[in-house]
Amino acid sequence: MLELYDGSLSVASILKDWYEEETSSNYGAFISFVGTVRSEDEIDGLSFDIYEPILNKWFDEWQARAKAKGAIIKMAHSRGDVLLHESSYIAAVFSPKRRVALEFIDEYVEDFKASAPIWKYDLRDNKRIYAKERSTAIKGSGLLSDKKNKEDER
Repeated sequence: MLELYDGSLSVASILKDWYEEETSSNYGAFISFVGTVRSEDEIDGLSFDIYEPILNKWFDEWQARAKAKGAIIKMAHSRGDVLLHESSYIAAVFSPKRRVALEFIDEYVEDFKASAPIWKYDLRDNKRIYAKERSTAIKGSGLLSDKKNKEDER
């Protein structure tokens, strides 16, 4: 299940809903990760743009990996502005065994950071400024990415 919300996430409500949805599913583990906007570089918050077709494809691939281990993944992410100390990202793994859930949440969150088509902007003085220095380039993305990769190899 992939859920996108405008603005910050209601962590308690989302996690409660997910838990209640899976109470009779016989999962022995429910591991969650909550990402919160922290104060740094004098920002007022962050803003997010999402390319949904690629995000849905990426998420479906992870859901298939989870299914192969008898698990499921749930994810919620913000679109638009999220102020300091609010949540913009929640991920959770439900699985029969704790080890599967613990290992899977780590792999999933790390790949999310590296591969999800979500662009982050700093909010400062009512302006959105692309957070290039804190962003991770998505492998194979960008104009002339093949040319750039060949130049980087030199």
